[in-house]
Amino acid sequence: MKKYIKILEKCPLFAEMTPENILRMLDCLKARVIIVAKNQVIFAEGDEAVNMGVVLTGSVRIIKEDYYGNRSIVAEVKPAELFAETVAAAGAKRMPVSAIASEAGEIMLVDCQRILYQCGNACDFHNRLVGNLLQVLAEKNMILNQKLEIISKRTTREKLMTYLLSEAKRKNSADIEISYNRQELADFLGVDRSALSAEIARMRKDGLIESERSRFRLYGHL
Repeated sequence: MKKYIKILEKCPLFAEMTPENILRMLDCLKARVIIVAKNQVIFAEGDEAVNMGVVLTGSVRIIKEDYYGNRSIVAEVKPAELFAETVAAAGAKRMPVSAIASEAGEIMLVDCQRILYQCGNACDFHNRLVGNLLQVLAEKNMILNQKLEIISKRTTREKLMTYLLSEAKRKNSADIEISYNRQELADFLGVDRSALSAEIARMRKDGLIESERSRFRLYGHL
C-alpha cells in the first residue's frame, strides 16, 4: 500500500492523517486494491452494497439506468475521490446505481462497516476517519443538489448553460474542458443527443459559446 500513499494523502477520507496512520488504518480496514480495465463494471446496480471505493488511478463513472435502459451519468469520479460511500454508509442492501471504469486504473475497496464501527484495536485515529466520512457525505449531498439544479431546468439550453457556467466557476475560467463526449454529456444532462448537438450549434450561432469536442469557451450567460 505504500506506493499509493501520495494519492491517499489527497483523499478526503484520510484528511489530517499522517502517512503512518493511513497505512495503519488501511490494515485495520482490510482495504484491497483491484486493477480494472476501461468499461469494466466495478459495482452493478442490484449488487450487494458492501464496499465503497477510492479511485487511485484512472476514473470511474456512476451510472443509473431506467426500466427502458436509458442511461444517465450521475457523477464522474477522479483519483483520490470516493464512490459508493453514501450507499454503503446508509446501510442499503443493494446498489441503486452502477460504477463503471471510464479509464483503466486501480481502485481501492473498503468495507464501509469497518469505518462506521470501531475495531477491536481501539485505533486512536478512528474517530477522525468517521468525521472525515461525514464531511465527505455532506459535500456529496451539495454536489447532488447542484446536479438536481441542472437537470431541473426546463430546456436543453438552460441545462447546458447551467452546467457549463458551474464548471467555469469551479475552474475560474471561461475556457473549460469537460470530461464527457457528446453522448455522455447528453446522458449527464438527461437530454437527447441530437437535441443537444442542435442546441450547441444554435448557441454557437447566437455567440454564447465556442466549442470543439469537449472544449468550450463561454461568451455569454442565460
